[in-house]
Amino acid sequence: MNIKVTNLFSKCAFACALVTASAACIAQEERGDERPNILFILADDMGKEWVSSYGAQGIKTPNIDELAATGMRFDNVWSHPQCTPSRVSLITGQYPFRNGWVNHWDSPRWGQAYLDSEQNQSMAKVMQSAGYATVAVGKWQVNDFRIEPDAMTKHGFDDYAMWTGYETGNPASAERYWDPYIHTKAGSRTYQSHFGEDVFSGFILDFIEQKKDQPWFAYYAMNLPHGPRTTTPLKPEIQSEMGKHKAMVEYADYILARMISELETMGELENTIIVWTTDNGTDRSVTGRLNGRTVRGGKTLTTENGINSPFIVSGPGLVPSGIVTDALVDFTDMLPTFAELAQTKIPSSYTLDGQSFAPLILGKSKDSKRDYILAMGGKNEAEVSEVGVENKFVYRDRVVRDKQYKLFVKASPARGYEKLVDLHNDVEEQTNLLDSKDPKVIAAKNALIKVVEALPEKDNDPKYQRKEKLDWDIPVSVKSQVWKQ
Repeated sequence: MNIKVTNLFSKCAFACALVTASAACIAQEERGDERPNILFILADDMGKEWVSSYGAQGIKTPNIDELAATGMRFDNVWSHPQCTPSRVSLITGQYPFRNGWVNHWDSPRWGQAYLDSEQNQSMAKVMQSAGYATVAVGKWQVNDFRIEPDAMTKHGFDDYAMWTGYETGNPASAERYWDPYIHTKAGSRTYQSHFGEDVFSGFILDFIEQKKDQPWFAYYAMNLPHGPRTTTPLKPEIQSEMGKHKAMVEYADYILARMISELETMGELENTIIVWTTDNGTDRSVTGRLNGRTVRGGKTLTTENGINSPFIVSGPGLVPSGIVTDALVDFTDMLPTFAELAQTKIPSSYTLDGQSFAPLILGKSKDSKRDYILAMGGKNEAEVSEVGVENKFVYRDRVVRDKQYKLFVKASPARGYEKLVDLHNDVEEQTNLLDSKDPKVIAAKNALIKVVEALPEKDNDPKYQRKEKLDWDIPVSVKSQVWKQ
């Protein structure tokens, strides 16, 4: 870890704690807009067992920890157990059963389905319409830039630098780390002798420098520490697979420190809210230690190691510091929260499942508005037919929870209740309480069942205008295959 950068972060945090609101007000007055900037950082495949402020052992993430110490650490934030359901939920503010993306679907690699900007609502469009400059970097993967080179603009981003996501042929590249293949407004190309996260973080910082006269919203979808395992600029000689994984986690932590330092230098830190989180649990091939327990990666699983993501919010002078909260939040809440922070109205045409927790972030409330949160989309099961991409199950398995109890719901055709667990007293989620006679447990179960019964009986398929002619042919073997990750 670069100690100099880490110390800059600590120094900045201490200074900001002293000046707090006055510094934020100065920044706001200089640009004539009181609304905060927002930097949303989404790491890829990284559970709590790799963040030391959550109790991870065998790894150090001092800059993420410092962000938590100077802001709010959330203990009950649910993503979904796979990449695409999580990302589309936060972009649209909708659960997968509504937006249709209940599976991971890699558009550049598998073709056909894509996130249609005409038929899906967009967090970036909301921020853009509120007068925010918008930028995205990193992983997108739900549009194919060979077919839609301007997809990011259509979704509401003023500028972007995106890993293309397994583009191959014509020629192209699937590289995301060393010599990454990246798409910008200038087109797609390989950045020789560069490390992907350096390109992405530098692009965001350059964008912010150019847009300091207005509020900005930056979506940084890191590739780290998703496989393939690799060396990093800080540890170029590492050899073992576990050593590479740890080095990638440490580099994600280093990038955060670099961005904090640069924002401070620009004078943009004091009026910026930073959200740091991950899209789902760690890959199941990786095992870590968390608060004395061995935790296997939970990606694709609806157990807590797959969906209960580390989630930290910090903002000098804006967000209370040193707070640990058990508030219930899930990824559908991001769009309405950012809209409220931007002091803008969401279009009446938008259908939202999420609820804003902006008052909690700003210290105006002690809790979120939620009685329950929901996650779904484990196991990658979708079919490609002559109609297009269709979800294999009419009704996918899902989980719902309150602050203590969690209900597992079966997929169709069985569609029933599989298990009820007490998360306060059963962290391994092993004891099934469905048949418990305890009045407290029965009341909690009935309340969660009531939530489930209010949901639609059929999950939507992805909403997109099917393209009659693609730039390449989908292999015949793919058309009737059920994709499994």
